[in-house]
Amino acid sequence: MPSSTPDVRESIRATALREGFDVVRFANAVVPPSAASNLQRFLSEQRHGTMDWMARNAERRADPNALWPDAKSIIVLGMNYGPSHDPREQLATHDRAAISCYALGDDYHDVIKGKLKRLAAGIAQQHGAEVKVFVDTAPVMEKPLAQAAGVGWQGKHTNLVSRLYGSWLFLGSIFTTLELTPDEPEPDHCGACTRCLDVCPTDAFTAPCQIDARRCISYLTIEHKGHIAREFRKKMGNRIYGCDDCLAVCPWNKFASVAREAQFHARVELEQPRLADLATLTDAEFRALFRGSPIKRIGRDRFVRNVLIAIGNSGDRSLASAVERLLDDASPLVRAMAAWALSQLDPLRSEQLASTRLYAENDPDVRSEWQQAILPLAAPVH
Repeated sequence: MPSSTPDVRESIRATALREGFDVVRFANAVVPPSAASNLQRFLSEQRHGTMDWMARNAERRADPNALWPDAKSIIVLGMNYGPSHDPREQLATHDRAAISCYALGDDYHDVIKGKLKRLAAGIAQQHGAEVKVFVDTAPVMEKPLAQAAGVGWQGKHTNLVSRLYGSWLFLGSIFTTLELTPDEPEPDHCGACTRCLDVCPTDAFTAPCQIDARRCISYLTIEHKGHIAREFRKKMGNRIYGCDDCLAVCPWNKFASVAREAQFHARVELEQPRLADLATLTDAEFRALFRGSPIKRIGRDRFVRNVLIAIGNSGDRSLASAVERLLDDASPLVRAMAAWALSQLDPLRSEQLASTRLYAENDPDVRSEWQQAILPLAAPVH
């Protein structure tokens, strides 16, 4: 059975830091019991929405040994992706898009996985251990493991907070058969602060440390594949991919620094792009613009759905022509949000088109948007 000494830990830590990781900590291959019970409650209350993969892999997610029985230790690694400015500044420019800062650079899955694989290969070769690497997409409870390893703690918004890097850490892990002495867990340092709960535009937090993903703008714009409910559209503002509000407001960000990994720096073309330009993207143009970006995975139709909601919220009637061109889009998802956006920007034009569009439309969701566009104008005046 492979075992380790303090020198082994320090050798791994030094190699990981040279590879570009900012945080390297160690934990036993055990998820805290409270994390497993919290996951079960989250799933039983259906707060995961349409993320069915969470329920399918719940057993393996709650127990690292169910994922890999031979694992003895977990090396938890973090990379700082701190932005150069407060992401909330984007929210004030209504004709431009606000994109979560984690998605402004290259896809962190690709960046981190490459580094993890190199690090893991070195560990296997140097210390004769078996290793497996995981980055976000595998059924691993990364945040509870990171807290157990002392990387940070889960704040009231359920995300990890670090005393050194604030809200801005990407996480990855290496499971290994090495028996590594674990680090001490990080205690909770949130105190009485509730800023992250109070700032949420859609009231997605049901209580401290409890989130209903179905109300979260990040979930709605990234994970949710269907139509976004009317109750959330206005609250989305110009957020077209993710939401950083609960992260950005955290007081611990005063200790944060800008990411040193250049691949996490914002691409010039994604720094507050014009909504009018994004609305015109064809599928090929979308894939070209977001090559190597996490945004690419949601596809052009869902992306343009989000852009149209932002346009509808902009109050800029000059964007109505761009919206009107999308009323004949091949995607019902896009057509429905184009109908809604037009009703927000130009109600009279929307009413003019509604009667003919309503009866020519086969998709029930698009028909519903046209019916709703007529109703406010048809309501009696009291």
